[in-house]
Amino acid sequence: MRVHRVLTIAGSDSGGGAGIQADLKTITALGGFGMSVITALTAQNTLGVQGIHEVPADFVAMQFDAVASDIGIDAAKTGMLASMEIMRLVAAKVRQYGIEKLVVDPVMVAKGGARLIREDAVETLIKELIPLACVVTPNIPEAEVLSGMKIAGPEDMRTAAAVIHKLGARHVVIKGGHLSGAATDVLFDGRRFYDFSTERIATGDTHGTGCTFSAAIATGLAEGKSVHDAVDAAKKYIQEAIRYAWRIGGGHGPTNHFAPVFQEILRYRGLAELKSVPQESVTE
Repeated sequence: MRVHRVLTIAGSDSGGGAGIQADLKTITALGGFGMSVITALTAQNTLGVQGIHEVPADFVAMQFDAVASDIGIDAAKTGMLASMEIMRLVAAKVRQYGIEKLVVDPVMVAKGGARLIREDAVETLIKELIPLACVVTPNIPEAEVLSGMKIAGPEDMRTAAAVIHKLGARHVVIKGGHLSGAATDVLFDGRRFYDFSTERIATGDTHGTGCTFSAAIATGLAEGKSVHDAVDAAKKYIQEAIRYAWRIGGGHGPTNHFAPVFQEILRYRGLAELKSVPQESVTE
């Protein structure tokens, strides 16, 4: 059995629900071997981000070289890249090591509202990193920034996806969680649009869903799945992670990255399935 090597290039979440921690949990739960390049340290919990400490660019490069030169990379994903310098460095390393299966999650704002990217880094993201992406996965607010348009519904999502595709990404997935109704994501491959819809689960515990979704796509690509099938599998995975989210902390709690694994173990043992935690609020 060959293990599929997936690299996450992102910030650390001390609360464990998003960032590097969420990515590594996801990659492991889906059967991959997770590796990391940490770009920033954050002091955060379910209530918000209390502080950000950026990792020096030369040490980011050292981490990247250490992993790529020895272990190798089948697929990679980016998350929090706070500065222009870090983005340019990561783009240079992606080119240096010929990483074709790159998922770019354009992380801009944390769930609690804290900004995770400098204003001047957005242009660098658009010019340097998105053209290298096999898949880019913005949510609605991020897609509005990248496309320069307001997104109010499914047709706007398709229009924005086409605009973002012209920035150079080979595939664009716009996540529709911020809209009302069913949770529908739109994939555009430059020729066709594909919709991935699931029921909207009533929960406020959705911290790290974007990180988890993009890490799941990267793991699927590392396994050799097509982009369509990787997105489809990731959508189903994140749905279960949200359905059985942990009720932890006083704010936006984390998803349950190992819910599908726990379900299989319980079924194998002939035991009852996991129980979801009732919630009153509806996820974005």
